[in-house]
Amino acid sequence: MLHKRVEVLHGTLDMLILGTLLRGPVHGHGIARHIQRTTEDVLQVDHGSLYPALNRLERKGWIRSNWEDTERGRQMKFYRLTPAGRKQLLAEESEWKQLARAIAQVLRPLED
Repeated sequence: MLHKRVEVLHGTLDMLILGTLLRGPVHGHGIARHIQRTTEDVLQVDHGSLYPALNRLERKGWIRSNWEDTERGRQMKFYRLTPAGRKQLLAEESEWKQLARAIAQVLRPLED
């Protein structure tokens, strides 16, 4: 099945990153890959948007990062969700659901 690829909107990128990190520590490329795979290639996260977002989330204290050795002997920066990030994710998820309900109301056909 072919899907139109959609670039992730700035406002939703933070929520998608935080949601991805609920699963545990992940490096930047892994975050982008997870979002792409779980949305069946519909959402694409450009690395030019991802890394500034990761830096912004870290400055806000919602994630933290550290360099770790991988199984292949390379060092990679892994990101983890903080307790403040978990709280922020719940707030953003609630706002997203409210927005989705409001949009659905507008798009719902008139009932006779």
